[in-house]
Amino acid sequence: MEELLSQLQAAQAELEPQFKALRGAMGALKTAARLASADKADALPMQKALVKLETAAAEVESDTLDTAVAAFAAVTQTALDDLAYEFAKDLREELEARGETVDGRPPTLYVGLLTLQINMAARKGQWFYGKEALTKPIPLSLTGIVKAYERQAKRIGGREIKAAELVEELRQAWQDCLAKRKQKPSGGRINIVEVYGQLTLNRQSNRFWNQPSRATFKDYERPLFVRDLVLLKEQGASDSFRLGVATKSQADQPSRSIWLPESGPNGEYYSDITFE
Repeated sequence: MEELLSQLQAAQAELEPQFKALRGAMGALKTAARLASADKADALPMQKALVKLETAAAEVESDTLDTAVAAFAAVTQTALDDLAYEFAKDLREELEARGETVDGRPPTLYVGLLTLQINMAARKGQWFYGKEALTKPIPLSLTGIVKAYERQAKRIGGREIKAAELVEELRQAWQDCLAKRKQKPSGGRINIVEVYGQLTLNRQSNRFWNQPSRATFKDYERPLFVRDLVLLKEQGASDSFRLGVATKSQADQPSRSIWLPESGPNGEYYSDITFE
């Protein structure tokens, strides 16, 4: 009997994971089927159900199940897109009533200098200047999104610089980075992100160096640095230095390059800076 019991327990141990996987898949399928029986696709509940369905399907070998999951995913994505377009339409009307121009299509809208990325599944949106995040993801409400836009548009669009002083700050930061190297890099090229970091350090007061802390640190946010470089170019103050265009591998890494926006989706990645 012991041998028989051992065989039965082995079979049970082998089949139990399959049973759990099938039970999970059946539960996810029931939820998906209930949502699919509605007269109109309800995007957000469907998106949540899709996550569970895909997770469950990954544990079960079934071509029929895979086909059903793919079909449910396609309908869910269409419903999410429709919801995003509806929100974008309302937002466009609200902003255009305020005199703003809105371009692009969901999930990416371009409003003045800023870009809005819409994540309909999470019901959140996030404002960017170029590739730089200006806000955390915020709930998708017209009031909240518009208020965030007004704050960030004023902060970015209303920014002013003293071009000559900023160029000298950049030159000093570039020289400081060069001085740290045992061997001068080819052409004097220094990574632009490294120079940005050095410039930020150079701006710290004696109070910070005497007692380094968050409270004494003077921040120079990266989106503002990007904006300042754009302003230098627009004002023709960038003639004394050269920005090197980033390679694809550099562009894929925020630590090795920055994106300078021009208009809408247009712009360029730069990886290094050189002074004469």
